[in-house]
Order: sequence, then structure tokens, then C-alpha cells
Amino acid sequence: MKATISHLLYFLTSKNTQRNVHMLSKFLLVLILMISLYSMLFHYIMEYEGRDFSWMSGLYWTLVTMSTLGFGDITFQSDIGRAFSVIVLLSGVVFLLIMLPFTFIQFFYAPWLEAQAKSRAPRELPDHTGGHVILTSDDPISLSLADRLAQYNHQYAILVADLKRALELHDMNYKVVFGDLDDQATYRRLRIDRAALLVVNNNDMVNTNIIFTVREFSKNVSIVTFADSDDSVDILELAGASHVFQFAKMLGKSLARRSFGACVRANVIGRFDELLIAESPVVRTPLEGKKLKETRLREQTGVTVVGMWERGKFEIPHADSWINSKTVLVLAGSEKQLIKYEAIAGGGFQIHDAPVLILGGGRVGRSAADALKDRGLDYRIVENNKQIVEEHEKYIYGSAADIKSLMRAGIMEAPSVFITTHDDDVNIYLTIYCRRLRHDIQIISRAALDRNISKLYSAGADFVMSYASLAVNTVMNILQPNEILMLSEGLDIFRVAAPPSLVGKTLAQAGIREKTGCSVVAVHADGIIHIGPNPYLPVEKNAELILIGTADAKNSYTRQFMAAISG
Repeated sequence: MKATISHLLYFLTSKNTQRNVHMLSKFLLVLILMISLYSMLFHYIMEYEGRDFSWMSGLYWTLVTMSTLGFGDITFQSDIGRAFSVIVLLSGVVFLLIMLPFTFIQFFYAPWLEAQAKSRAPRELPDHTGGHVILTSDDPISLSLADRLAQYNHQYAILVADLKRALELHDMNYKVVFGDLDDQATYRRLRIDRAALLVVNNNDMVNTNIIFTVREFSKNVSIVTFADSDDSVDILELAGASHVFQFAKMLGKSLARRSFGACVRANVIGRFDELLIAESPVVRTPLEGKKLKETRLREQTGVTVVGMWERGKFEIPHADSWINSKTVLVLAGSEKQLIKYEAIAGGGFQIHDAPVLILGGGRVGRSAADALKDRGLDYRIVENNKQIVEEHEKYIYGSAADIKSLMRAGIMEAPSVFITTHDDDVNIYLTIYCRRLRHDIQIISRAALDRNISKLYSAGADFVMSYASLAVNTVMNILQPNEILMLSEGLDIFRVAAPPSLVGKTLAQAGIREKTGCSVVAVHADGIIHIGPNPYLPVEKNAELILIGTADAKNSYTRQFMAAISG
């Protein structure tokens, strides 16, 4: 009953409804006048024929004839009366059977259904809402971000301008608000003045309009936006964006840092105060083919191997963990310690002269090429769009699925191949194809959607970088500075106060790694960060632990060590 009343109130207060009711009333008035006229003419013609009927009989005959029921209990005998009956019948067919239903549907029933739908779609957030994140798009990145925000118990709202899409997301249990993207009133209803973050992920033109609209209303809210074009970065900043990212370029650089290189680098992927987190492929280095304990990295450099990536799977390493050609080490240490690591791991590294192969010359592919060039690596780009292909020796015009194009690009000699198209179906196809051609080539692929990451690994990719994950992690790191640092594909670094159950115990006694899958990479005590802490020293009362692990491992730590505090 309450829902019906709310639908009715929304329906009656709409300006469109008031206009539609006015139009419907005019039609009904014309119809009433027509019925009245026919009823009067009925009496005159019946008098002409010498018969007498009541006014109710005239109305009855008119409605029966116009509705084509034609009971036949009252009929005319004269030709004039029969001609009049034909006119009434035809006008009834047009007005009652054709125009009235369509008019009713157009001006009342359809608006009523629309009002029901609009009243179901939330149009504002509660008055007490604050500290929330507002998303202005419903693309895969925004939906992935919404899922991550829900996972970490952050309030959010997705602003959707299309009613049908808003209702679809609402039915999927996303928190949606229906409204126009460029209307200040919409952002007032979204409580923008109390929001923690506004994420604007549309095209560059729409992004600029949204940011400019919001800045006229709220000067303080932090705004994160994504730029497609290099020229748009300055425009978006002038419009009022707090952070502008070009994730296509960032993804290209991320792909390039995992390739075989002319030198070994510990590629920094995150910073937590003085603690640096880096990734380093070990293929063709002195570390390949050894157990972790045999490398003696901690003793020689001070860095701690806190994780190992292998074909998309992250593992907490042990002393007997094997390091093979597919392994990427996740390192924790200071800047000086990472420099020492590069010196040791780079000893005896063999330079590969053949160019890296890049399939796809879009923004991601060109960005990867620039990153390879900065590292002193040669490359070839295979692209079938003549508008993208430049008159340059490093571009190969042709299809990446054509063996002739791949041969001209050097597929049989290339140490690595980057698959960078924006279509995951194409990327999976090319991954299988390249793996069939070369079982030993390093395949690094881009994934547009997180759900296709595992498929690409199954297809034969050595490394997969997700566009959505990169964007989501970047936004989450802005939202939670110094609390949690999200790295690639579900790997998090987070800071927690030492729980009472651990105070006085050593890290070895606590068994955090064995119980939860998290690894303690540093301890912050007395204003000093101890990177790679001694596992046999007791945990102090006011210490903070800095841990690394997957999202599942973090939840496991919270359940086992933080539940007692919450209780």
C-alpha cells in the first residue's frame, strides 16, 4: 500500500504527468461532447420517424453503436437514421476502439509504469550519509571498484543516468542513484559535500563537464578521473580534478616491467613509508633454478622475499621454495637494499638482442613500447589499422593472427610477446596461438575484465595484467592512504596495531604466516621502521605490524588475531 501511494505521489507531482493528464482530459472532453451530440441527434431522427425514446435510451443506443456491440433492440427504420448509424459506428471505431486505448496508454498507462520504475530507483542518499565514494559510470572498472569498496565496508553510490540500467544494477544489489550527470541538484542529493571521493570515469568531454559541475558546488571533495588523451590531462586538472590518471599508459609500463630486459631491475610497485615493495622476474638470472635458501638474498642484501608470483598464483615463500624461469619475486626492503639485490641478481645476466613483440598498437601497446625503449630494449609492433601504423621500421602492418605477419615481426626469435588489445576474446585467441608457435616464449597479456585473468593463464600466458585491477587498486590507495596498499591482482599491504595476544611474543612464536598466509614485512616501533624484522625479537606493546598477503589472507588475519579486540 505504501509503495502504491509513493508511486501515485511521484506520478501526480511530475510535470510530464500534469501535461499528459491535461492532454487526456481534452480528448475525453471531445469524446463526451461527441456522445452528447449523437444522443441529441438520436432523439431528433427518432421523432422524424414518429417514435419517442427517453434520454437514457439515446445515450444507451449511442454507446452500444459506437462500441460496435450492436444489440439491435433499438434501430432506425429510415435511410437518414441508418446513415446516421453508420457515422456513429465509424466514429466509434476510430475514437473508442483506436484513439482511446492508444491515448490512454500514451498519456496515462505508460507514464504510470515509468513513474513506478523511477520511484523504485533511488534518487538520493540518506541525509546522514558521509565519507562515501561516488562513481559516475557503470563500466567494468566502476563495478569492480564497487565490489572492492563493499569488500572493505566502504559506503558508495553509482550515479546512473539511464533508468533501465539503474534498475538493472539496483536489482543486482549495487547501491545506485538515478540522476543526470551534469546537474548540481543530483550531486546535492548524493551529499557530495560530505563524500570522501568522487571517481569520474567517462569519456574526456563528459569527465570535464562533471568535474566542472561539481566544483561549482563543492570545492573540497577529492576528485579522481581517468584521461584517454594526453591533451586532456591539463584540461581535466584545470576543470578541478584532484588526480588524473592515464591507465592505458600505466598498464603499458606495468606490462613492460615484467618482460625480459637488458638488465635486472627490482621494479618498485608500491611504497609504504620507507618500505619499498618491488617485483623482479628471475628468468636468465643467477637465481633461476635455486631454492630460496640457496640464494642467501637476505643475508647478502637485506631484502626480504615476501612473495612469489607464478602464472597468476601468489604464494608465501619458504626456505625450500624453488625459483624457476616463470617466477617473479616480490621483494620488501629499503632503496639501498634493492640496489644491492640488483647488483647480485644481475650478475651473469645474458642480454637478448632480439626485439620484443607487441601485438596491438593502441595506447597500451605504444606505452609498453615507450617503456621498453627507455630500458634500452628493441621492439616490433604488429597492427592492422593503417591509421595507427606509422612509417617506421618498428611497425609491422598486418593481422596478429596471421603467421606471415608474425614471422615478419620475428615471433620465432622474440624473447617476449605482449598481447595488448582491448578485447579479451582476441587476447585469449592470440595467447593460445603464440603458445602453440613457441612453447618457450614469454607471453604477457592484458585483461580488460578480471574474470578473464584465469582464462588467459590457462591459455598459456606467463603474466596477465588487468586494466580494471590497476585502476581499482590506484583508487583504493588514494582512498586509504597509509592504511592499506593494494598491489597487483589482489595482493595487499596493510598496517595494523599489534594485538594484545601477540605482545611479548616473537613473530616466530606467533606463527602468523602459517595461520593466515600473511607475512610480516616490517615492524614500526618507537618511530623506527624495522624492515625484515628479526623473527626472534618480542613484539612491543605499541608496535605496528606491516603485513603483506592476499585479500583472503588479510581476512584470515582479521578473524584470528583481531576478533578478540572487536569482541
